[in-house]
Amino acid sequence: MKVTINGGDVELPDGATVGEAVRRLTPLTSGVAVAVNGEVVSRGGWETTALSESDLVEVLTAVQGG
Repeated sequence: MKVTINGGDVELPDGATVGEAVRRLTPLTSGVAVAVNGEVVSRGGWETTALSESDLVEVLTAVQGG
């Protein structure tokens, strides 16, 4: 299935979860926030929230700086 992650089309297996999408982008687990179709998905729900064809996924990571 094809989803959009941070503006780019990505092929994921059917039934892929938010957790799988995050791992495609970053090895980080802390300092990461995810929204699917504009709705925030809590960290505890990443592995149980299935994605569907054409979902829009935004993965944000916190960076330090000043």
